[in-house]
Amino acid sequence: MTTTNPDPGSGGGGGAAGSGSVVGSATGGTGAAAVTPATSRLRLAWWLARYPEPRVRAAFFFLSGFLTLATLAAIAHFAKLPFLFPSLGPTAILFFSTPNLPAASPRNALLGHAVGILCGYGALLATGLADAPPAYQSGVDGPRVFAAALSLAATGALQLLLGVPHPPAGATTLIISLGVVRQPVHLLVMQASLSLLALEAIALNRLAGIDFPMWRRRP
Repeated sequence: MTTTNPDPGSGGGGGAAGSGSVVGSATGGTGAAAVTPATSRLRLAWWLARYPEPRVRAAFFFLSGFLTLATLAAIAHFAKLPFLFPSLGPTAILFFSTPNLPAASPRNALLGHAVGILCGYGALLATGLADAPPAYQSGVDGPRVFAAALSLAATGALQLLLGVPHPPAGATTLIISLGVVRQPVHLLVMQASLSLLALEAIALNRLAGIDFPMWRRRP
């Protein structure tokens, strides 16, 4: 089987052209497992050769996003722990809609969110708000304003210094500095949830034949 896409002008695959930068070779691309007749239809290349690219990519994102977030939500439900929180959403969007971006690599996602978690909690400690009720209960006063601004500024600066930019981590640090999640054990749960999401992204992207890195994208 070959992953060569049809001529976009021939009417065969709609928008299949241009997908080669994302879809690995069906005969063993960098991020692709060996293809068998039973798994060939799981590959985006098979669908891109037959249907318009926007529809294929939208369907892939819908299925991947649903499966990954449903899994984490189920864990959160049964464990009664914060395995589900808002900044997982934009990270999932990066993983499944723009997997070739450096910011979408597992390295940037995990380290970027770790920076956000540390900066968020550090801002709570610096302002004496570690044991204070969340902002949606107590309101936004002077110390909370400083904690939120400090957490976001420190997160962005450290991500750039460390070379791990990941924009969704800006939401993670605010979740913490606003007091929504602030217990140390829950911060570890957040990082564990992000690790599970990254593992799911590796598995689903590679199953679809997408050249998704195990850790970081090679230059």
